[in-house]
Amino acid sequence: MSIFYPVKLLADWLTYSVFIITPKTLLADAVNFFIYDTIKIFILLGVIIFAVSIIRSYLPPEKIRAVLSHKNRYTGNVVASLFGIVTPFCSCSAIPLFLGFIQAGVPLGTTFSFLVASPMINEVALILLFGMFGWKIALMYITSGLIISILSGIIIGKMKVESLVEPFVYQNTVNRNVDLPSMSRKERITYALDYTKDILKKVWPYILIGIGIGAWIHGYVPADFLAQYAGSGKWYAVPLAVLIGIPLYSNAAGIIPLVSVLTEKGVSMGTTLAFMMSVTALSLPEFMILKKVMKIKLIFIFAGIVAVGIIFTGYLFNLVI
Repeated sequence: MSIFYPVKLLADWLTYSVFIITPKTLLADAVNFFIYDTIKIFILLGVIIFAVSIIRSYLPPEKIRAVLSHKNRYTGNVVASLFGIVTPFCSCSAIPLFLGFIQAGVPLGTTFSFLVASPMINEVALILLFGMFGWKIALMYITSGLIISILSGIIIGKMKVESLVEPFVYQNTVNRNVDLPSMSRKERITYALDYTKDILKKVWPYILIGIGIGAWIHGYVPADFLAQYAGSGKWYAVPLAVLIGIPLYSNAAGIIPLVSVLTEKGVSMGTTLAFMMSVTALSLPEFMILKKVMKIKLIFIFAGIVAVGIIFTGYLFNLVI
């Protein structure tokens, strides 16, 4: 049973009992998705931002910077990508760590490698893929995800786009003059709560807009849309799968059951994995949150680089499988 099962029960109660929407209708699916994901994402963000803030209060920025700001900048991208694998966050909940890295002085390109790898690859998805499709597919999945995250970070790092990040990101906006490692336990909790509230105040409208769009698509776009228009043998299947995946929202483990269904319906493995990667690494709610911390131009650069990598991977999978 999912830890969010009580949230699901609450979403069902609000949808069907409070709002009295007929079950199993398009409107019911959309409203239920919106309520469930809104509550879930805010819980995840709140818990993760608070936890990251507590951890940061024990770690001087110099330590974080030393680990991820290696003399060889490419090593930093590799380390950040590997760290992303073992932090099984969705794209939205990976953003607090992204902010923490930047505020600790970690290079922007290295930080983006983490932002791509964390939602795209995780050990749960790897195990599920191994169980469903075998070790070759699982190995290709993790290898391609690592390559995309490492190269995306390297390319963004070389572009020198730090000016496209909002100025407040480079500051500890809450208690920035406090010597974090020397605080008492009570002060750490107060600091973490203040920082969590400060970040959520900045991003909540963008979260709601992103989830709202995703909910509409979830409710009103047929489940077999991808299988119908991006089936095997169509040259445009991979980029279309990526475009369809962007407005949706899920983590890698949550989307893998759909991967199994799509392959059974005749969608090529490369097209299906490209869809999965776009859902996890290029989700619209993530972009809506990022809009608050970086300029639109940088979001397009980030999305474009990652999308090209995913599309290439999709075609490569279709070619070799």
